[in-house]
Order: sequence, then structure tokens, then C-alpha cells
Amino acid sequence: MEKVKNVIFDLGGVVLHLDRMQAVTRFEAMGIADAGKMLDAYRQNGIFLQVEDGTLDAEAFCRKLSEVAGKDLSYETIAHGWLGFIREVPAYKLDYILELRKKCRVFLLSNTNPFIMNWARSADFSPAGKPITDYFDKLYASYEMKMFKPNPAIFDYVLKDSGVNPAETLFLDDGEANVKAAARFGIQVYQPKDGEDWRGIVDSYL
Repeated sequence: MEKVKNVIFDLGGVVLHLDRMQAVTRFEAMGIADAGKMLDAYRQNGIFLQVEDGTLDAEAFCRKLSEVAGKDLSYETIAHGWLGFIREVPAYKLDYILELRKKCRVFLLSNTNPFIMNWARSADFSPAGKPITDYFDKLYASYEMKMFKPNPAIFDYVLKDSGVNPAETLFLDDGEANVKAAARFGIQVYQPKDGEDWRGIVDSYL
């Protein structure tokens, strides 16, 4: 097994701790009766999937969700719904990632949407008041790439764009299908549970 020189992190369930039911409750309160069916910890459905795979932009998603709810929903209201997914932003993980960047190249690869990432790219993201861009060499977001994990094309793109050697790269993702897809490219993988402290595991690969 090659020594790891690059680490790719998933966002939700790995860097951040999730609360799916809080998000479901917020969207149901807006009038989205099927929120429980459409929102998932690993892969969204319906229009919630379309905003994460880039088919719908934020404005179009707001329009469509307002149609479903039968009333006008503001960007801020909808963003509040999406941010219900965020249970905790653990400072100890972000501090570790900053230290890790001194030894490795560090990337983010997330199935996510403009509502989550607009928040993440702001000073509101971390307890230290730093945006997510301060923690990673590059961010790969599904809605911007118009590709979605576990589609093999997204891993092929990240490997080519970053120029990393897959054998020297570790990928952490809480989705089984995603780690299996990455492993087919020769990437070393680890599947943490939501809320797990994976720092010792990452150290063991370095």
C-alpha cells in the first residue's frame, strides 16, 4: 500500500455531522409534504436531486419548490431548510485538516447544492470564522460539475483535474456506493460513520 500524499474528503457525514430529520422537518413546515421521501443522507430524489446534480440552479429550484408548496418561498427560507442538514461543524476536524495541508494536498468532493455551498463559502461556516475555502486546496461540488457520486465520471474528472496519483490518494466518504466507485480507480478508501473521529485512521495512511 502506497503512502498517502493526497486526501479527498466528503463533506456531509465526514467533515460535518448531519441531521436529516431536522432538514425534513423544516421542508415539511414549508409545505413540502413529501420531504421525507425526497431528502436522503446520501442521495436526494426529485427536484432535490436536480439542484445537486446541476440540472436546476438555485433560482429555478426556488421556483419549483414554491410550486410544490403552493406559495412563494424565499431563497432565505429554502436555504434554512437545507442548512437543517448541518447538525455540527466540529472545530477539531477543521483544525486537523489545516494541519494535514502542511503534509498533503487536501480536496473536498461533495454531492451538494448552491444553498449549502454559499453558506460554506462564507465566514459563517466554521467556529473560527473561516470559509471552507481556507481548509482545502480545491473544492469539487456536484452541482457545479454537473456530475454526481457514485458516477465514475466524477472520480475520473477529479483525478485528471487534480493530477493526483490514485494509489497515493485516500478518499473518505460515508456512502458505501461512493467508496466502492472510488476504489475501482485504485484510490485508497475509508468509510467513516457520521460523527466518527477519523483522525487516527487518516494518520495511519500517511
